Amino acid sequence: MNVPRPEYPRPQFVRDDWLNLNGQWQFEVDQGDTGLARGLCERQLTDEVTVPFSPSTKMSGVGNTDFMIAVWYRREVDIPAAWAGRGVLLHFQGVSTDACVWVNGKEVYKHRGGWSPFTIDLSKVVSPGETMTIVLRARHDTRKLGAYGKQSMAGVGQGGCTRITGIWQTVWLEPVAAMHLKRPRITPDVANHTFRIAQPISRNCKGARLRAKLLWDGEEIASAEVRADLDFAPMLDLVIPEDNVHLWGPGEGNLYDITLELLDADGNVVDSAAAYAGLRCISIDGMAVKINGKTVFQRLVLDQGQYLESSLTGPSDEMLKKDIEIALAAGFNGSRLHEKVFEERTLYWADKLGFMVWGEFGDWGYDVENPGLEMVTQWQEELQRDYNHPSIIGWCGMNETVKPIDDNVQAIDMITRAMFQAAKAIDTTRLVLDASGHAHRVPETDVWDSHDYDYRDDRDEWTGHHAKLADGEPHHNIPSWINKVVNLPYGGQPYFCSELGGLWWAPRDRDNEKSWGYGGRPDDVETFLENTKFYLDFMLDNPNVFGYCYTQLTDTGTEQNGVVYQDRTLKFDLAMFKALQDRPAAIELLDE
Repeated sequence: MNVPRPEYPRPQFVRDDWLNLNGQWQFEVDQGDTGLARGLCERQLTDEVTVPFSPSTKMSGVGNTDFMIAVWYRREVDIPAAWAGRGVLLHFQGVSTDACVWVNGKEVYKHRGGWSPFTIDLSKVVSPGETMTIVLRARHDTRKLGAYGKQSMAGVGQGGCTRITGIWQTVWLEPVAAMHLKRPRITPDVANHTFRIAQPISRNCKGARLRAKLLWDGEEIASAEVRADLDFAPMLDLVIPEDNVHLWGPGEGNLYDITLELLDADGNVVDSAAAYAGLRCISIDGMAVKINGKTVFQRLVLDQGQYLESSLTGPSDEMLKKDIEIALAAGFNGSRLHEKVFEERTLYWADKLGFMVWGEFGDWGYDVENPGLEMVTQWQEELQRDYNHPSIIGWCGMNETVKPIDDNVQAIDMITRAMFQAAKAIDTTRLVLDASGHAHRVPETDVWDSHDYDYRDDRDEWTGHHAKLADGEPHHNIPSWINKVVNLPYGGQPYFCSELGGLWWAPRDRDNEKSWGYGGRPDDVETFLENTKFYLDFMLDNPNVFGYCYTQLTDTGTEQNGVVYQDRTLKFDLAMFKALQDRPAAIELLDE
């Protein structure tokens, strides 16, 4: 049977035994959200859908782009008899937005939030060798306030992205022993050439031990073993020999393999998993951001991760890799993963290819007056899921928040601080930006940014925005309709322009009236590249700027300002764009 998206969905914590549940599921739209009362939990459903693609997409086989207030899924699954003696975990990598799950007619889980995964322990519900029935209801109405990112409020709106109603990432099963490993936290320590591992386990059994091995190029180079019967998350260090220190960095996807084993009191391995890690560190020195002690100018590209036939779900693992390869070919060394929590397979390829990314959250659509707890909850789930990926060099939970400051404590201040503090509490090793663009409301934000697009091709006005950066006055891109202070005072943090460019160039769609980009439409690719060079040069030549983020990697709906079209075909030779960026930045030269 041809299973869509067959690759292992959690590449940083891999077990040998698992079962991919992607493919055909029974499906039914519940437009009035009355399905529970009408018995949809108990009966066969009327249609079919191809998981893991949202029913709003062509690849799902449904292609319903209208609002689906609630949808139902049903599938019978034979649990392998070979898993006898172990419990069963059911994983949903992404369900939008409010999910309720029944197994064999029993409600077993509820999860709110479409961006983060959830896992259900079925050990008390089913056993290996049995056939179980999984039923899922997902509610999703973007007309109501919620953190939906750039999903459409109606039809195929914002940027051409339809809603990702229902299941939109891989569903899978895996067996585990009663005492088993949970996802580890692996922290690189470059100064001491060490990986520090905190390994949560499901229970502490007398005499249990944890063993870890570190491998480089298939050869074991270090190991450690500790008791696992005292602490919920026993800790151990893997110290790298001096002759096997290989740093992870931009263009250097050096990854160590790690094997983890949990042993019982008799020395038997009751659980094992494979992980990997990259040895790298991030620091701030004045206005510079350094990777492994070296200033690296961040030549980022905005990536919205949208696909013509599969919306926010990658149509294939190969396409996730290809997107990064396109960015590298165009001269970028990283990206902002924008208004979406990307599939973990994207981060895997970024790790492998030595490609920096900023982990972000799809916050657009939330109620600024009453944002709700689910936003911070999902954000914490993302931070925990992605902590181990070396490619992530910064976090930012909010995008273009704006509200005038007054004498009252405002909800926007509290949610911005909550998102910032959550990132800082969970991860002390990376940069955290309080909000990208518009308003900065957390004084201790690690870096400062602005978004600066040129709507009128007025280069003098645009350069004037950044003329006083050296004097401690960065650009504040506040919408024209706001005439009050929205930022707290700048504290001298490293600065980057995290959105610029966005210049229109789409000759294939020149006559499309809905096609648009910032600035005027150039007559030829040479003019487009010349205009782009002006904006990039300005930032590259400024010794007080640590990076920029160019908008954008691919066209997105009517936004015809990508480096490539949305179907990933080329608009021009990417080497021409790479040539615009392929030189040292002023801030990098200060290291010499």
